[in-house]
Amino acid sequence: MPRAVTLIRSTALSDVAEYAYAATAPAEARLIFLAGACPLNEDGSTAAVGDYAGQAAKALENMRIALAAAGAGLQDVVSTRVLVASTRQEDLVTAWQVVRDAFGDHDVPSTLLGVTVLGYDGQLVEIEGVAAVLDS
Repeated sequence: MPRAVTLIRSTALSDVAEYAYAATAPAEARLIFLAGACPLNEDGSTAAVGDYAGQAAKALENMRIALAAAGAGLQDVVSTRVLVASTRQEDLVTAWQVVRDAFGDHDVPSTLLGVTVLGYDGQLVEIEGVAAVLDS
């Protein structure tokens, strides 16, 4: 199945970043706008309380479920925004590494942000995204 997402890299920008700097999707692609994927268990409780990596993994699991319901997968994601409730850069990096590893070679443009608080009790990580698919 052909993919709608094309990742853009520029040799005029640093290659230190672990993601493409831009992405495109053709006009005929169906866009999927994801709500922030939270680290919530099916019963509504917060998973992996106190664990940035564990919460990032659970948020990604929930993102995969939402994407599948829309007929997509991680390889169809155009961009992400990773929100981490911390002022410590190492906490952001811990969450980011889980996200980065999950996307593998599909290193979509991403923004990593430290925020003061997220919406659920004990929540440390939330991941937003946009995806694009070509329906046959």
